[in-house]
Order: sequence, then structure tokens, then C-alpha cells
Amino acid sequence: MTSDELKDFCAAQPGAQAVLYGAPSNILVYAVAGKKFAYFKTSAPEQWRFSLRVNAGRFVELTDMPGVKPARYMGRFHWVTIVDVARFPADYLAELVQDSYARAVASLTRAQQAAIA
Repeated sequence: MTSDELKDFCAAQPGAQAVLYGAPSNILVYAVAGKKFAYFKTSAPEQWRFSLRVNAGRFVELTDMPGVKPARYMGRFHWVTIVDVARFPADYLAELVQDSYARAVASLTRAQQAAIA
């Protein structure tokens, strides 16, 4: 899966919105009702690196893999950064995004969840 395909997949999640933040952060954030579930870095170094939230077990599993590291500033909340998304199987990336999205939706109020569904 390329970065563009992954961006399209993130944007296709129900209620997802993409917001581009310029300098100094330079990130493209995907959120549902204000809750972030994924983001891309849009500037060098590591342009188009991809970050998302995972559960504690997957955090340990993923950070042991080459090309995956704890997300800067967000690692303590179990966010990981995948430096090159093309190296990961597309179905595995899709599963990770859907899990991160589900975690964001679960943190919303019932009224917000009903509005998305």
C-alpha cells in the first residue's frame, strides 16, 4: 500500500476528516469528531511517515519490528510511527488503521457515535 492509498483509506473511514497543519508541525491529521486516529508527517526528514494508535500488546510487537518506532511525543500513549508504509502488507495496515479508528470512536460520547453511524 502506498502513502496515497493509505491516505485514501484513512479518509474513507465513516466521519473521518483530514486536517493539514502547516509549519512548525507539518502534519496531516485524520480524526473523527475531533479524536485523532492517524497522521502523516508532511516534511523532511521522514516525509510521509505514518503514525497511529495501537493497544499495549501491539505496541510492543510493532516497536520490535524494523522501520517502526514509538511516535514522537505520543509513544507513551501507545502511538507508533511506521517510517515506510510500502514495506507493510496492505491488509495489516488496514487492520491497524481500523483498530485505531475504532479506539477513537469508542472514546466519543454515545450521541457522537450515533451521529457517525
